[in-house]
Amino acid sequence: MNKEDLLKSIAEAGYNVGFGAKKHYATYDIVEKTPGFIGFFSMAFGIYALVFKNLSNEFLSASFIILGIIGLYISLYDHKKLEYEELGTKLTRIYNKLGNLYRKAKHVDGDKINDIEAELSKLQSEYYTSCISKQILFSDWYAHYKFFWQFQIEWVNEQKQFKFFRDKIPLTLSIAFILFIMAISAWWFNFAETLCALAT
Repeated sequence: MNKEDLLKSIAEAGYNVGFGAKKHYATYDIVEKTPGFIGFFSMAFGIYALVFKNLSNEFLSASFIILGIIGLYISLYDHKKLEYEELGTKLTRIYNKLGNLYRKAKHVDGDKINDIEAELSKLQSEYYTSCISKQILFSDWYAHYKFFWQFQIEWVNEQKQFKFFRDKIPLTLSIAFILFIMAISAWWFNFAETLCALAT
C-alpha cells in the first residue's frame, strides 16, 4: 500500500469508528434523557389540564398515550445503556489513536509504512469487536449531528471532503422533511379552499 492509499484508509477507518462512537453515545443519550422529558411534559400537561378544560380533548390525550408508548420502547434499551456509554468511550479512544496514526503516516516513508499499516489493522480489529449492532430508532440522525457538528473531524475531512447534503444531513431526515413540507402544503391548500368556500 502506498502512502496516499494508507492515508485514505486511515481516514475511512476514522470515519467509521468516529461515527460508531457517536452512534453509541446517541443511543445512550436518548435512553438516558428522553424518559425524563416525557415524564416532565406529561406531568406539566396534566397540571394544566386541571386548570384549562380545553386541554382535556381526545387529540392531546392520544398524543400523550403515544408518548407513553415511546417511553416503553425506550425502556427496552435501559438495561444496556451503560454498555452503550462505555463502548462510545472506547471507540472515541480508538478514533483518537487513528488520528495520531494519520498524522504520523503523513511524515513517514519506506518500511515504516508497513508498521503503520499493521497498527491500522490492529485498531480496525479492535473496532470490529467493540460495537453493538442494535441501536435505538433515530440514533442515526442524532449521531450525524454529534459527529459532524460536535466532533473534531478535520483530519478525516482532509481525505473524505464531506459535502453538506450528501454526507452531513441524513438521507432519511431529508426525505422526512420533504414529506412534512408536502403534508403542510396539502393541509394549507385544503384550508385555503375551505376559507374561499366560506367567503363565497
